[in-house]
Amino acid sequence: MTSLSGTQTDNGTPQRPTSFPPQHQNQQPGIQQNMNPLPEAESPVYRPAGKLMGKVAIVSGGDSGIGRSVSIVYAKEGADVAVLYLNEDADAEETKRQIEAEGRRCILIRGDIGDPAFCKQAVEQTVSNLGRLDIVVNNAAEQHPQDKLEQITPQQLERTFRTNVFGMFYLSQAAMPRLSAGSTIINTASITAYRGSPALLDYSSTKGAIVSFTRSLAMNVVGQGIRVNAVAPGPIWTPLIPSTFDAQKVSKFGADTPMKRAGQPDELAPAYVFLASEDSSYMAGQVLHINGGEIVNG
Repeated sequence: MTSLSGTQTDNGTPQRPTSFPPQHQNQQPGIQQNMNPLPEAESPVYRPAGKLMGKVAIVSGGDSGIGRSVSIVYAKEGADVAVLYLNEDADAEETKRQIEAEGRRCILIRGDIGDPAFCKQAVEQTVSNLGRLDIVVNNAAEQHPQDKLEQITPQQLERTFRTNVFGMFYLSQAAMPRLSAGSTIINTASITAYRGSPALLDYSSTKGAIVSFTRSLAMNVVGQGIRVNAVAPGPIWTPLIPSTFDAQKVSKFGADTPMKRAGQPDELAPAYVFLASEDSSYMAGQVLHINGGEIVNG
């Protein structure tokens, strides 16, 4: 396994990989520590400014990928973090180690966000251990590529929606009584909600639902001083990629973007800081598009 952390161009910007060795992991969710190269979780040029000092965040899918990078940068900005994850214990422990290295507290909560009882327990455990809840990041997701509509079984359809949409509802519902004016909810959508994806019919549908959920919930709670926004990533190098695509497709992942490469998790994390902080105080119901230069409508 290799990582390009700290590798920079002559002008100081990080050097990003433009292709990947063919690789595949046989089971979802994928394992970050088995990826080559490792996803970039921390930007060598990011400069924290205490924008989340004293706040507490809960991040679903926080063990790896985008969720890990968001969790780490939140810690850099002064927040304590509850990391929700399904079963990737080693990845979760590494995320916790990196958060604690920033001098912040972290708790790991293992379970399935598709279960409303788990979401309630996770919120209460967060408040009990960390004292409060200010930021909810609904980030966990799964996808199962299929070439034809007929190949999507009822079980796959239900499972994808349960994780990607129901889990977002359940965690937000559980958190709402603990949130107050100034709190934020940030949802991870996807470029597939806007341009579609022929092999990700059910996944793309869930991401479209997330955009509508973001806009509607924002309108519903803005009067309470709670802001809801979203980020729509393009192709990002996370464990979801080698665990769902074949090795040859993985090797070319992201090459069809205008920037001719996949994005790295640390390139998204500052957007989650912006949406969680007072820097975005006049934003609600909006979606930030971080996708390598693709132009989308909406």
